[in-house]
Amino acid sequence: MTTTNKNVYSNARKESIADKAAYNTRLRIYGLLSEKVDLRSISKIIDVGVTADKENISSNFFENTYPYPDRITALSDQDASWMEKKYNGLKFIRGNALAMPFENNSFDLVFSSAVIEHVGGMDYQTAFIRECYRVSKKYVFITTPNRLYPIELHTAMPFIHWLPKPIHREILKFFGYDYLAREENLNLMTKKEIKKICDDDDNIKGKYEITTINFLGLPSNILLFVEKQQ
Repeated sequence: MTTTNKNVYSNARKESIADKAAYNTRLRIYGLLSEKVDLRSISKIIDVGVTADKENISSNFFENTYPYPDRITALSDQDASWMEKKYNGLKFIRGNALAMPFENNSFDLVFSSAVIEHVGGMDYQTAFIRECYRVSKKYVFITTPNRLYPIELHTAMPFIHWLPKPIHREILKFFGYDYLAREENLNLMTKKEIKKICDDDDNIKGKYEITTINFLGLPSNILLFVEKQQ
């Protein structure tokens, strides 16, 4: 079977229905975050895992929404240095989200949208959450697509991601999604898995809240909120 090589994190195209739907969902997520945290009073924020994509309106939505870009540090393993020109005062750093080049308690808010599903297997996802907690002084806010949602949001393919992961990955390869078929590039999560990571960490246990946001009446995205200073 011959297909285009889909070596990206999403097949949504600029201003497509999927791109607009993702953007609207992320605006709602931003609204929920602003209910938990007075974003106007936050002086230092890190957005972990920004994308180099300049086209889709759903990409880097935090920077497109938050009115104080000079308070943001953007971290990515992709080259998104162009963000420093687009967002006045923003600082971009190219680095590894599992070993961030910052001291403990460096940021009031650690924000990350739809990144944890791209860092690898459960051990790496555990390391990701712990690293976000380490560099946070006050709050951690992490979002990820819900594996139990009927449509897989990166490919828009229904139901196949409910199959055992090895079978899911073989189907992705068949349809040309070789990049997303590898665990290090896509490993979808459930609320139960995120809860286990948090409960197994004595520093995080008891300080977190896991909620969901709905799309078309079903929980499509998982939101992890950690309040480090209670």
